[in-house]
Amino acid sequence: MKPKGTPSIPSHAGLETVPHRDPKPAWLKVRSPGGRNYLRLKRLMRSESLHTVCEEAGCPNIGECWEAGTATFMILGDVCTRACKYCAVAHGMPSGLDGAEPGRVAETVAAMQLDHVVITSVNRDDLPDGGAEIYARTVREVRRRVPGCSVELLIPDFKGDEDALRHVVEAEPEILGHNLETVDRLHPEVRPGGRYWRSISLLGAAKRLDPALVTKTGIILGMGEREDEVRHAMRDLRKASVDILTLGQYLRPSLGHIPVARWVTPGEFQWWKEVGEAQYGFRHVESGPLVRSSYHAKEQAREVEAGAPGSIREVVEADVPAPAELAGTRWEARPLVQLEWGRPRAGVNG
Repeated sequence: MKPKGTPSIPSHAGLETVPHRDPKPAWLKVRSPGGRNYLRLKRLMRSESLHTVCEEAGCPNIGECWEAGTATFMILGDVCTRACKYCAVAHGMPSGLDGAEPGRVAETVAAMQLDHVVITSVNRDDLPDGGAEIYARTVREVRRRVPGCSVELLIPDFKGDEDALRHVVEAEPEILGHNLETVDRLHPEVRPGGRYWRSISLLGAAKRLDPALVTKTGIILGMGEREDEVRHAMRDLRKASVDILTLGQYLRPSLGHIPVARWVTPGEFQWWKEVGEAQYGFRHVESGPLVRSSYHAKEQAREVEAGAPGSIREVVEADVPAPAELAGTRWEARPLVQLEWGRPRAGVNG
């Protein structure tokens, strides 16, 4: 495993960020997990050698969700090939691939008696298909073992490989999510292994492949974004006909990650929910300081209906290197720009 690199980014120059040791606002304080169901699920995960993003990413809702009998499984190992500046998941070169993992996930879903399951993963850029086959097999194993259980996927970008995306979509999950994470300006700095338009257009292509599919994404606030930039991201996502948007507060995992730019109040989160739904037409916006991608996922799966495909329907920037790839292993020493190659046509994206 490797460190994430320097925690400083050019966009924070001159910005008064939140000191790491400053106390969190009262609305971000949660009770430490430790209830009976939480401990039962933790033992179950360990006995099956499974990972959850709840643990790996330090989700603040782990106590609430596990006590309610829900969890987000993280497949394809626990080491990510990318080094996002906000993410607590370990970064490095993964070792091997566990072909038996889909069956173990399905057995655990059955043991938990779930009627909705969320499955995500690390990025596996070392695999030819980015792990798409394992995703598809996991969906089918869950359906075989637990008939009636709805499945939500939170996938990586597969480096824009539409064949990999099609393989996952053909497994017919109820919800397909892929997180944009941040606004256009910050994207190459905090998510150097990805590309802004690749992420948006991946969701648009998924809707083209299956118009009945509910699509979902998430944006983290508090990393230095401006109001107009959040609005711009919302417009771009709606052009890909994304149905569900989650908005949550960035929490700095360690001194090796970028600092928090500001604390976003509960009132502002509520305002963004109203803006996203009323002004931009998202079918549902889950917005709050502690909201994460899978928060209230079961309710969303039951209540949200898919919208028609949008104007963005093809994957772009699949053949354009991400900032980290452009500069090799020393990308941080070079200035970062969001390249225009592969950007959707002006007529499509306004």
